Amino acid sequence: MSAAAGLLEAKAARALLECLSAGDEQARIVGGAIRNALMGLEVADIDIATTCLPQTVIARAKAAGWKPVPTGLAHGTITVVIEGRPFEVTTLREDVDTDGRHAVVAFGRDFRADAARRDFTINALSMGLDGEIHDYFGGRADIAARRVRFIGDAGQRLREDYLRGLRFLRFSAGYGDGQLDPEGFAAVLAHREGLRGLSRERVRQEVLKLVMAEHVLPVLKAAEGEGLISEVLGCRIDPERLRLRLALGDAPLQARLFALTVQDAAALAHLREALRLTNAEARFMVRLLEAEALIRAGGEKLGFDLGDQFPDVALEALMQAAADGDHAILAKFPEVGNPPVFHLSGKDVLALDIRPGPDVARLLAAAKSRWWEDGCPQEKAAQLAILARCAAAIRAI
Repeated sequence: MSAAAGLLEAKAARALLECLSAGDEQARIVGGAIRNALMGLEVADIDIATTCLPQTVIARAKAAGWKPVPTGLAHGTITVVIEGRPFEVTTLREDVDTDGRHAVVAFGRDFRADAARRDFTINALSMGLDGEIHDYFGGRADIAARRVRFIGDAGQRLREDYLRGLRFLRFSAGYGDGQLDPEGFAAVLAHREGLRGLSRERVRQEVLKLVMAEHVLPVLKAAEGEGLISEVLGCRIDPERLRLRLALGDAPLQARLFALTVQDAAALAHLREALRLTNAEARFMVRLLEAEALIRAGGEKLGFDLGDQFPDVALEALMQAAADGDHAILAKFPEVGNPPVFHLSGKDVLALDIRPGPDVARLLAAAKSRWWEDGCPQEKAAQLAILARCAAAIRAI
C-alpha cells in the first residue's frame, strides 16, 4: 500500500469518491494531495477529478446532504462542503483554447487527457477508491529524485499559462532539490516575456512562496543569473544578502524579502507596489530599514532611538551588528511586533507658530525624548500636549 492510500482513510473524502463513482461515473483524488502524501508532507486540501458533469456533482452532493458551491462552474469546478471541510471537485476537461492566462475548456471522460493538461509530472498523479496510483508521465520517479519537470513540451505548457514559469521556480525550490531541470528552465527563459502580463496578485503569491521555500537560494541564484527575478519584480535583488541572512538562522517572510530586495526607501516603495505588500508587511520592513540607518549612525542616541522599537535587543548587540555588516544587522531583528508610534511631525511643530528651520527639528526631537520618558503614550492628543510643554519651555529660555 502506498503512502497516498492513507488519504482514503478520511471518512469524508472516501464518501465523496463513492458518491461520484456510482453508476457509470468515476472519481479520483488528484494532484497535490497525492504528491504531498508520497513526499511525507502535510496534506492541506484534497482535490477530486470526476467524469460527472458539474450539474451532476451538484445534484449528487445535495442528495447526500452536503453543500455544493459553484466556485468555478465555467471550468467545471464545484466545491463540496462536508461537515465543514471543503473539497474541490472538477469535471475532467481538456483545453480548447488558451491565451497564456485564461483557458476555454471542454469536459471529457479521459483521466489521462486531463492529466496531460497539468503543469508538472509530480502534479499529474491520481488515485481512485482502489488505492492504485495512476502515473502517466513519470511523476513518482520525479518525486523520488526530487525533480520538477513539465509534462510534455515545456514551451506549450507555458504558453497555456505563463504563471507556470514562476511556479516552476517555486516548485523546484519547495518540492525539488533546488536544481532546475535544464529543459524546463530554458523554456521559462524563452517565454519570459509572458511573465510581464501576469497580475501583481498572482506574482505575489508565487514569489512569497518561493522566498520561503527550503531550497530558495540555488533557485534564486540560477534565475537571477539570467536577470529573471529582477525583471519580474522590476527592482534589483541580492541573493547573496539573503544567503548571509539565512546562514544565521531561519527568518520570517518579511525579513527574507527585506534582505533580498530592500536597499533603500525607494526600493521598499517599489516592492510594496510590485508585490502588493500588506500594511503590516511594509511596516515590518520600514522598521528594519530604520534600524539599519540608526545602527550605521551609531552613537549614544542609538539606545533611545531603538529602545521603543526593539526593546529586547541589547545596545551592545546592536553596536556589534553595526561592525559586522548588513546580514548581522538583520539577524538581530528576526521578529518585530507593533512598537509604540510617535505620531507627531514638523507640521505639528509649525502649527505652534514655530518658524521653519532648525528649531523645528530640535523641538520635535525634544518632544520625542520627553514622550519616551513619559512612557510613550499613544494618543496623539497626549503627544501634542507634550509638544506644547516643550515649546513653552523653549520659549521661556
